[in-house]
Amino acid sequence: MENNNQRITEIKKLIANDLLSIGAVFLRPDEPFTWASGIKSPIYCDNRLTLTAPLIRTDVESCLAETVRREFPDAEVLMGTSTAGIAHAAITAHIMGLPMGYVRSGNKDHGRNNRIEGKLEAGQKVVVVEDLISTAGSAIDVVEALREAGAVVLGIVSIFTYGMKKGLDRLKEANVRNVSLSDFDTIVSEAAQTGCIKPDDVERLIAFRNDPSDESWIKQ
Repeated sequence: MENNNQRITEIKKLIANDLLSIGAVFLRPDEPFTWASGIKSPIYCDNRLTLTAPLIRTDVESCLAETVRREFPDAEVLMGTSTAGIAHAAITAHIMGLPMGYVRSGNKDHGRNNRIEGKLEAGQKVVVVEDLISTAGSAIDVVEALREAGAVVLGIVSIFTYGMKKGLDRLKEANVRNVSLSDFDTIVSEAAQTGCIKPDDVERLIAFRNDPSDESWIKQ
């Protein structure tokens, strides 16, 4: 167990620094980004950038495969979320020698009107591959679609999670376990250590994570 915990910490730091190095996660507490919801955010995340950075991509996909093996050893199929999780699910499944597919955000409006692409049999044990967990709504929607199709969803593996209370509460309510390669707190800690942000920005960023709707962190 101790070795597992040590390895999990190593992966968190590795992926955090990988994401920071290519701007897949960008911290800007003094010039916040604005989300579609209107919320001001000190963080911007685009994990799609990992796909165009071969060395980082290798880290991400090998760590996703390692995490599935460790946390969900009974996995029989990987299912990516559309669209961001599809490539990661495909590469990870290739590494592991497992079947993969993906779940659309809605049913196709032509052909067989599929929502789930790829062969999936009732009773198969599935792990969902997601790139980012924030409020967890889209990931849970995918899990529910798979459950309706008869799959046994073991859980979710994702590259990064904000660790927001709303997302954690939703996952718990839906009885879904998510395991992320890295998280907001590790990103912030590594960013401070490497000089990407000022040490006194750490408290502001954690305040945002704890309650994104409270913009008092901006004025600190």
